[in-house]
Amino acid sequence: MPKGYLIGHITVNDPDAYAEYVERDTPILAKHGGRFIVRGGQSQTCEGETLKRHVVIEFPSYAAAQDAYNDPEYQAVADIRRRTADSVIILVEGT
Repeated sequence: MPKGYLIGHITVNDPDAYAEYVERDTPILAKHGGRFIVRGGQSQTCEGETLKRHVVIEFPSYAAAQDAYNDPEYQAVADIRRRTADSVIILVEGT
């Protein structure tokens, strides 16, 4: 079965408030089998425009990635991200 991925491209506008999101999202995503592959770190945009921070979370399946994103507990925490950062969140089926 193909894995699923949640990919986030983020520019944090309020680092102190965003820290709460980072702390609270991890256990919620982990309960759905999520494993952070990329979480910030050095990056280079070789083509096009992008936001500053990049996150890739691997899930056992695309359905698990969807379930994690749609989890009401995660959505409550995601409101912190929405208030403190600009972001693009993408769900992708992998190979």
